[in-house]
Amino acid sequence: MSKATSRFAFVSSDTDDARAALESLSARYGQVPVAEAEIIIALGGDGFLLQTLRETMSTGKKVYGMHRGTIGFLMNEYRAGGLDERIANAVAETIRPLEMVAETHDGETISAPAINEVALWRQSYQTAKIRITVDGQVRLEELNCDGVMIATPAGSTAYNLSAHGPILPLDAPLLALTPVSPFRPRRWRGALLSNKATVRFDILEAEKRPVNAAADHTEVKAVASITVRESPTATATLLFDPNHSWNERILAEQFRY
Repeated sequence: MSKATSRFAFVSSDTDDARAALESLSARYGQVPVAEAEIIIALGGDGFLLQTLRETMSTGKKVYGMHRGTIGFLMNEYRAGGLDERIANAVAETIRPLEMVAETHDGETISAPAINEVALWRQSYQTAKIRITVDGQVRLEELNCDGVMIATPAGSTAYNLSAHGPILPLDAPLLALTPVSPFRPRRWRGALLSNKATVRFDILEAEKRPVNAAADHTEVKAVASITVRESPTATATLLFDPNHSWNERILAEQFRY
């Protein structure tokens, strides 16, 4: 095993394809513990890559994903050969997660990071009623909806895009505020906010119209209020093949349909 390849830690999701790739690549290139590795090779889909990024956030480690899962928008193409050269030529993209602070009806405070988005959605047959405040100023007194989210540029092509939110270039200093099935105001399509903005959601008629919230996969039930901002300190770094960079994928996605 060479010095270059000794930097790699291979991790995989639980799918058969991902586990087989883990076994093959670790035998070929060697394997070191995640704590000692400079480069983490994540084998799976986008969900597993996000999990790996959360687990290695702010450690200085770089994550290179190879697609062995269902959805692979964030992943590089899987190839067993030439991994040293691909890593050496890869383009690094550093992203900052959101910080969610949720207050529940029981008075509990729960904090969690989100690389993709912080999303709220109704938990009964009735629409949610949500007040939206940006940087201390109420911008929408009452949004009647199925839900609402704040997405990072990294997450703008995920749930945000499915809800007809805008696609954001990775280096855009913006966050997407996007409603899900807005009923009143019916024509409101969301807003683009500075990535320095602090957004607060207050749940109106919360007992009658319960709302849950999630920061990526961390879910909080029966929330009373949610505050969201971009983390000023936490970072995660992704590596992409230069011929298939993140910005190129985002640009191509906007002309796909």
